[in-house]
Amino acid sequence: MYLIVIAWAYVTLMMAVAEATSPNGTVLGAIITFVLYGLLPMGILVYILGTPSRKRAIKAREAAEQTAYDEAQRQGAADTAQAEAIAHPSVTSPLPDAGSEAPAAPAVGAAVAVRKEP
Repeated sequence: MYLIVIAWAYVTLMMAVAEATSPNGTVLGAIITFVLYGLLPMGILVYILGTPSRKRAIKAREAAEQTAYDEAQRQGAADTAQAEAIAHPSVTSPLPDAGSEAPAAPAVGAAVAVRKEP
């Protein structure tokens, strides 16, 4: 990718030099030539060709964040289980309903009983 950008920069620089040194050319024309034929297309090309590497970097960053989050959750669950074991020595399971208490809300996906209208 960089070889293409370097080669195109050289070509457009030579076009700008030719524009500036020709009898009918101007420095302003050379600058416009370099910007419109050189910098603008090179910027678009670098952006398009850099998309896969940007996507890989984003996925790697998200995977690292997910791993850190999972580790924090695992560590938090272990700390909670240890605190529960210390607070309630008779309860050995870290499951939520191990203390034989009714759940606060119905289970997800459970069918709710609905009475038929007479």
